[in-house]
Amino acid sequence: MSSCTFFGHRDCSNDIEHSLRHVLTDLIENKNVNFFYVGNNGNFDYIARKTLQSLKINYPHINYWVVLAYMPCKTQKADYHNQSIYPEILDNVPRKYAIIERNKWMINKSDYVVTYVKYNFGGASTFKNLAEQKRKKVINLFNKKSRDD
Repeated sequence: MSSCTFFGHRDCSNDIEHSLRHVLTDLIENKNVNFFYVGNNGNFDYIARKTLQSLKINYPHINYWVVLAYMPCKTQKADYHNQSIYPEILDNVPRKYAIIERNKWMINKSDYVVTYVKYNFGGASTFKNLAEQKRKKVINLFNKKSRDD
């Protein structure tokens, strides 16, 4: 069984949902990907969570976890707490580095990385490049979208 994580721009358009669903269906059906790790920062992560939640209906064997960079406060309300995990390695990480270390943790846990990166700067680009350096299989939805148009 293989696993997958996601990195994309916070302001990603909902237009990528169809392409994301197509890629995830292929990963599940043809690449034996059953485990997914997704963040909770921005619209790309939201779209990934929503798509995984929908796919779980037809593929009940898949599992996905929202990987938290910060331990949630009791007063925080989020609809994904039941599917969330908090990596212990973050316990001693200063808050300003928590997302960076969380993202590195997700890359290390994954065989595939699905991205939506259209700029060669910023966090999404940084982690796409790190995944490529670690020889993960990276699928950039921005490239797929521009080819599909």
